[in-house]
Amino acid sequence: MLASRVSTLHARVLTYARKGYESMTSTHEGREEGREAQVAPNPSDELEALRLERDEQIAAHQRTAADFANFRRRTTEEREREAGLAAEGLLMKLLAVADDLDRAMANLPAELADQPWTEGIGAIHRKLLALLESEEVRPYDSVGAAFDPREHEAVAQRTESGKPTGEVLEEHRKGWRIRDRVLRPAVVSVATD
Repeated sequence: MLASRVSTLHARVLTYARKGYESMTSTHEGREEGREAQVAPNPSDELEALRLERDEQIAAHQRTAADFANFRRRTTEEREREAGLAAEGLLMKLLAVADDLDRAMANLPAELADQPWTEGIGAIHRKLLALLESEEVRPYDSVGAAFDPREHEAVAQRTESGKPTGEVLEEHRKGWRIRDRVLRPAVVSVATD
């Protein structure tokens, strides 16, 4: 489209250049005949005007192309973000299952530890953790760390000798990160004065 517009402008420039030359010739003749003929526009002015119009058309095309490229980039980013949010919703549901399996394995009576079905549950638990790991979802430790409201959700405070104020004493629910961002904060108890 731009190429055809530039070609059209180029053809008009050539036409005006030829006509301008002819007009100049006839104008000079008209001046000699009594100077009643109208002065023809200067061909170089017309040529310059056409060049400016061409440059404006090219600049408008470039702006449109840049706007379209930005639109495509924003659309792609929005789609990726929405897909990420949908995936995070599913991952949050899987974390609840992982928590349940963690509790089941931690509270398994010793006399049931050698049963085949408990080994099967352990295998399912390991597969779930491997799946989360493959999606770059990892648990993080909170006990002994300083309380950080971006990583922890405090549900209790208690005084404990030898522990500085704000130190995480107990983790009630594991915290998880996806890549370098907190997916789900850890639920903790914190030391206080």
